[in-house]
Amino acid sequence: MKTNIDVIYEDEFLLIVNKPADLLTIPDRFDATKPNLIHFLSDHYKEKIWIVHRLDRETSGILCFAKTEEAHRHLSQQFFNRTVDKIYLALVDGKPNPSQGTIDAPIGEHPTLPGRMTVIRTGKKAVTDYKILEVFKAFSLVEANIRTGRTHQIRVHFKHLGHPLAVDALYGKRDAFFLSEVKNRKYQLGKEQEERPLMARTTLHAHQLTLEHLHTGERATFTAPLPKDFQAVVNQLTKWGR
Repeated sequence: MKTNIDVIYEDEFLLIVNKPADLLTIPDRFDATKPNLIHFLSDHYKEKIWIVHRLDRETSGILCFAKTEEAHRHLSQQFFNRTVDKIYLALVDGKPNPSQGTIDAPIGEHPTLPGRMTVIRTGKKAVTDYKILEVFKAFSLVEANIRTGRTHQIRVHFKHLGHPLAVDALYGKRDAFFLSEVKNRKYQLGKEQEERPLMARTTLHAHQLTLEHLHTGERATFTAPLPKDFQAVVNQLTKWGR
């Protein structure tokens, strides 16, 4: 598998990358041969690249890597101290109420479903601030700022609210987004044609990252625009899903 590395920012200490969807951040623990971003970066730069944080395979968006051990320590400490702002864009079912708020609900492993997380009293503290950016007929585009970094945090928290991601095979109602669901009777296919999904992965994108630079001491914000599949869904909802 080949991929173009979309570098948002780079200097001698930092590497900010826009990860494509359906690419692992790090090697799979059961199959290290699966394509992953850290291998692509290491091969490209011909030197060690340090991992600072991760995104789920299906989630697109901004990721920060360190190019020196000193930078890795500095960045990791910021993530540990929760001084980094991580802004995500999520398309969810329905309209969360209130339109802006904080989800403070502990997350832990699901007691009966392996591989899934859930809101559970014995879980670890998890906090997500959110606000609705745009409302459609059956969906909402939401901005989420995660104050903690729990596994599947945004996906689990919005499911807990009763508004799971519009596409989420693990926690939501569908595993793909089809235009016919929005256009209803106005959507027509030719004979023997099969509808192809506009988006066939989680409707979640890591949009913005704000952190303190190691040597300048100043806070810097980096942004990754919506990828084509996500933008196509938003465009169609704007046109047909009001």
